[in-house]
Amino acid sequence: MAHSCRSLLLLISGALATHAAAMAQVSASLPIKVDAASSEVDYKTNTLVFKDVTISQGTTKVQADRAHATGLEFANSKWSFDGNVRITAEPRGNLRSDTAVVEFRDNHIARATITGRPAQFEQKRPDTGQLAQGRANQIVYDMDAGTVVLTDDAWLSNAGKEISAPVLTYNVKEQNVKAATAPGTDQRIHITIGPDGAKGEGAPKPDAGKGTPTPGPTP
Repeated sequence: MAHSCRSLLLLISGALATHAAAMAQVSASLPIKVDAASSEVDYKTNTLVFKDVTISQGTTKVQADRAHATGLEFANSKWSFDGNVRITAEPRGNLRSDTAVVEFRDNHIARATITGRPAQFEQKRPDTGQLAQGRANQIVYDMDAGTVVLTDDAWLSNAGKEISAPVLTYNVKEQNVKAATAPGTDQRIHITIGPDGAKGEGAPKPDAGKGTPTPGPTP
């Protein structure tokens, strides 16, 4: 019976991974739409400037007061956003920040580096319906890998559990958290378990340990 259960779990895990890969391919095949209140060319920097802009592809959407780009090209490019930045990537999670750099690869939104005081992330977990929330001064969301890396005053809350550390890596697909501190420092990892979290119902298990932080790239 145990062997059958393990085989079933492996089958389900493989099916979910295949489904995620298929969804990524479908997303990449969808058109990218740009909607803005106005646009102009900044000849000093040779960039396009959009105001009150929304860029969408399928269920993924980036909105901001302003966007700067070197052209309408999405095969391999970076766009800078500032002012009330909101990134919607349901069901994988949503982000809010002051500024963001969004990377496009192979005509799809692949990565977002957001900064703020603080930048914020949240995801409604499909298994429990509970809301996972995080904040940090910088958050790197790799949509292809399904990971959210929070650095600089990082904090994450999920199902009654709170964890703070210099670096937190949240795996959106696997629903787990890894925390890290810099070796040779007095940095600490802090975990708080509330009454709901003590029940351990569907909460990710924090993997707290010292190691070399792996902060995301600086925009």
